[in-house]
Amino acid sequence: MGKRYFCDYCDRSFQDNLHNRKKHLNGVQHLRAKRVWYDLFRDAAAILQEEQTKKPCRKFLQTGQCDFGSNCRFSHMTEQDLEKLSAQVQGEQRLKELQQEGADVPPGTIEDWLEKRAKRLSAAQSNSALPEKPAPFQYPPGWPPVQDLPPSLQAPPPGGWPIPPNLQWG
Repeated sequence: MGKRYFCDYCDRSFQDNLHNRKKHLNGVQHLRAKRVWYDLFRDAAAILQEEQTKKPCRKFLQTGQCDFGSNCRFSHMTEQDLEKLSAQVQGEQRLKELQQEGADVPPGTIEDWLEKRAKRLSAAQSNSALPEKPAPFQYPPGWPPVQDLPPSLQAPPPGGWPIPPNLQWG
């Protein structure tokens, strides 16, 4: 069958030869999918700057949908979205300025979060009068439904399965 080329951007595969690969990599669908992928990792300041230069998309504002989607040359962001984005950009700029000044910025690692969570939980448990023990896990009554299993998956009866007469020795 030959080798196949899988495009991660488009999530599709095709026969790998020079003609097919060139045709795919220069195709509109691939270029759009690639742009959408890289847009996911853009800086908030770059997105804000680009969106502020665009005019609002009338169709998107009226109906909430646009036929062009991410390829629309107009902005699909509302005023509230732009305000949130500008607040995020300002927060990032303040954080960078604090780091440049050498100010002590609180670390935001997972270990710090887990430590704070453990302290909160221990404080909550010490405040409660009687610590509750978790109940051991028990199946609900009638579970597992043995009668619903096919015979090949049921447990053998006590003493084992009976051997049919045509398979017995002797």
